[in-house]
Amino acid sequence: KENGFSEYDREYASRITMFDQQIKRLYDALEKSGELENTLIIFTSDNGPWSGTHRFKKHLKHNYLTFKSSGGLKGYKRDMYEGGIRVPCFAVWQGKIKSEETNHQATFYDVMPTLAEVANTEIPKQTDGLSFLPELLGEQQAKHDFLYWEIHNNQSPKGFRQATRMGKWKAIRYGESYKTELYNLEKDLFEEVDVADEYPEIVAKANEILKRESVRTEHYEHAGGFFK
Repeated sequence: KENGFSEYDREYASRITMFDQQIKRLYDALEKSGELENTLIIFTSDNGPWSGTHRFKKHLKHNYLTFKSSGGLKGYKRDMYEGGIRVPCFAVWQGKIKSEETNHQATFYDVMPTLAEVANTEIPKQTDGLSFLPELLGEQQAKHDFLYWEIHNNQSPKGFRQATRMGKWKAIRYGESYKTELYNLEKDLFEEVDVADEYPEIVAKANEILKRESVRTEHYEHAGGFFK
């Protein structure tokens, strides 16, 4: 307080400090038990930061912090833009992991197949996930043809959102907009330029995925998307 930091900033900093301390406790315990070289540690985050506009209306600075925590990417939690989907991930496995950084596209449903392969057990058949253990070990890695996301923020059509990622291409549809947005994430990570009109063939391919992967049920009446 004597250094001029607000109560919110001090609380935020204390939580980060506590988190760092708990990670060190885990690492030290594994090292002390002799299990560090026999343990794969994976750390990642839930999808996207919260927008401060509805949870923390009184803390204007929180809006800034949550936005910056996604690296300035467009969107917040429960969005289909990168700010609501892309999250940090790191893995530690002493003596096993080969590279310091990877551009491999992985998702949460890849974690179970990865852990199954680490444990040398059969990967469950009811998953679309791919083990990324080969990538960690510097071996040949299988890749997804596409990734798919869908969310129902509420029961109205406006609450339905879906997206797919195909290599460098990212396609997004929001509710009853009847429009597929398309972004080249290699050139436009911040999703500032919609290039759908320039690449109709990519949009058509994305729409096939968006239609096929979304299944309408009695609980999700808007699933399947809104297409004219």
